[in-house]
Amino acid sequence: MKAIIFGVLFIAAAVFVMLPPDAFGFGLGWNDEVINFLKGCAPVVAILLGIIGVFLGIADMKDRAEARREEKAENNAS
Repeated sequence: MKAIIFGVLFIAAAVFVMLPPDAFGFGLGWNDEVINFLKGCAPVVAILLGIIGVFLGIADMKDRAEARREEKAENNAS
């Protein structure tokens, strides 16, 4: 329950800082800064996700090879 409350609070805070101050009378108007941050971190996040994908692919290939070896050993033992 606490996690849901904190999640809603963080979402509300994110919306608050992006609201333009002159349209609603409140808000911080950080739209440009948020957009610049997202533009700057998008390539870094893409690189990190790509690296994770490569590692997961390598691990999957190793698991499949090991499963084939075990299956082959089972068939030879029978």
